[in-house]
Amino acid sequence: MLLTVAGALLAPWITKYDPNGQDILHALAPPGTSGHLLGTDQFGRDVLSRLLYAGRIDLLIAFGATSVCLVCGSMVGLVSGYLGGRVDAVLMRVVDIVFAFPFIVLVLTIIAILGPGLRNMFISIWLVSWVPYARIVRGEVLVAKRQEYVLAARALGFKTPRIMFGHLLPNVLTPAIVYSMLDAVNNVGLGAALGFLGVGVQDPQAEWGKMISDAQNFLATNWWLPTIPGIAIALFGLGLSLVGDGLADRLRPE
Repeated sequence: MLLTVAGALLAPWITKYDPNGQDILHALAPPGTSGHLLGTDQFGRDVLSRLLYAGRIDLLIAFGATSVCLVCGSMVGLVSGYLGGRVDAVLMRVVDIVFAFPFIVLVLTIIAILGPGLRNMFISIWLVSWVPYARIVRGEVLVAKRQEYVLAARALGFKTPRIMFGHLLPNVLTPAIVYSMLDAVNNVGLGAALGFLGVGVQDPQAEWGKMISDAQNFLATNWWLPTIPGIAIALFGLGLSLVGDGLADRLRPE
């Protein structure tokens, strides 16, 4: 994961090629030829350059989209679980309605309404992916608000916002943080799938799924075009999963 972050941040110093610059005379050059370490695509664009700059988009999807869902979903779960009553009933009905639809179908429906593109892809993820965080945090709050430290805070006359954000939230957020790492893997895969379907990142911007989609017709003849971004997705997803497992071990109460 650190290699992916470093490659994305240091892309201008690692490669001299413009990720969108075309060189038709050297199109489909194999890796290591014509001065291109990972070869070129059908338009003569440097694959290494596009791979590194595409990493910026996928990092943005992994952490930008996921962090917003983590914050919004956690706030909904905190308010719903602590206040209870009608507030809990209304918020959980909204959660149930969103959760009732298949995830990918709902995302594609929102993109179909808003139109393809990176911005609309982020909006669709934000509108759908906050639901699991709300359910996780609400469940933790329902248990935690009966603990002695919450009862003591009420007895001391602390106001509701202080109890919710100062006492409850730090103690119930750990499962949501661990889940966010696994959700980041799902969001990267979702971004790649939407790019492959042509409704995610649009040309000429590079994104790993879009690179695979553009190269699917060259799998038999120019194997490096779809294979290299596919390996990048697999390795980055594996890195996020391992970080999530490490966080789960480190943040366990025991």
